[in-house]
Amino acid sequence: MEEKPTKLFNKGFISITLINFVVYLVYYLLMVIIAVIAQDQLHATLGQAGLASGIYIIGTLLARLFMGKVLELWGRKGMLRYGSLFYLLTTVAYFFIPNIQVLYLVRLLNGFGYGTVSTATNAIVTAYIPNAKHGEGINYYGLSTSLAAAIGPFIGMILLNTADFKVIIGFSAILILITTIASFVFPVKNIVLSKEHQATLQSWKLESFIEKKVFFISFVAFFMGLAYSSVLAFLSSYAKVIDLVTASSYFFVVYALVITATRPMTGRIFDRKGEDAVMYPSFLFLTAGLFLLSITHASWMLLLAGAFIGLGYGTFMSNGQAVCLKYVRNHHRVGIALSTYFIGLDLGLGVGPYLLGELQNFLDFSGVYLFAGAIPIFCLIIYKLFYHPTKNVLGQVNMEEN
Repeated sequence: MEEKPTKLFNKGFISITLINFVVYLVYYLLMVIIAVIAQDQLHATLGQAGLASGIYIIGTLLARLFMGKVLELWGRKGMLRYGSLFYLLTTVAYFFIPNIQVLYLVRLLNGFGYGTVSTATNAIVTAYIPNAKHGEGINYYGLSTSLAAAIGPFIGMILLNTADFKVIIGFSAILILITTIASFVFPVKNIVLSKEHQATLQSWKLESFIEKKVFFISFVAFFMGLAYSSVLAFLSSYAKVIDLVTASSYFFVVYALVITATRPMTGRIFDRKGEDAVMYPSFLFLTAGLFLLSITHASWMLLLAGAFIGLGYGTFMSNGQAVCLKYVRNHHRVGIALSTYFIGLDLGLGVGPYLLGELQNFLDFSGVYLFAGAIPIFCLIIYKLFYHPTKNVLGQVNMEEN
């Protein structure tokens, strides 16, 4: 039996966090440019361009659902390495897109590759976080995702205005190539499964795909993702309406800075005082940020909203992962539990733009953000009524280093 490290910032933790950062960076970089490319180069309609962006989420969800089930059966090492290779190949495939239909297929497969690698990294990092520092460790790890969410779109917009599509794809492919090489060098720890656990994961019962113990927090994550999707989908258009385009370019920079400054603190609060101490503020901060967006008419208000949204959604996203780890006693279920959580989160982000966009038939942008701001209040209420914090922590696990 190989015990977990006692120090948080060990080589394994730092390495897998950096790999995860690059994986998410390319995801966000391509997400902000693909609709523009579809319209400008493939002469797609606005609806077709939107589908080209959204179909990526379908591939990601399929990967999380299936790969979460087979992660421990196939081994974390193989999932990370061959998932990275598939992610690389489907990124290179963007070079060879003659029409919008082929773009749909490439986006679907690329989303599957991204979902496979990110499912693997989310499980692998748990082996390098000390048992007493789940909250702090997941929050530091979550920084890689949050920073990528800010830096990726920023780089994407710069490249979109200064380079052609092939240069952008070449840059993305080089980043994924570096990640793939790192994945083959990185000594991943695989879980040793008992025959009973193997039989459970090999079955086609619902429990082999979904971890019921984290279903509630995943349900909450769906609505939090739904609320936050209003920012991803409509901020740029809203900024044009209120004439704050320049300030909006710094929105995600403020978002990232706030998360970077507060993640260590929220992680320690989670470990010492429990999830309630960070979850309730996250609901309230996200509501405050979205409500402030709805009445924004000055740059400082827009940037302050970015800070509040970072404290809200950013805090929830990583601490929701930490909640999943507290609920799962068996390590062979960690991959399925985290996959279940991210299915909820990604589904909210995926369907949110469509559902909230339909509201624009009846409401203006301010009304949409008011509606979105009410969603975290709903989350707070159901969390208060139905969630019961648990004190169980992950125990030791049989590992073998490959």
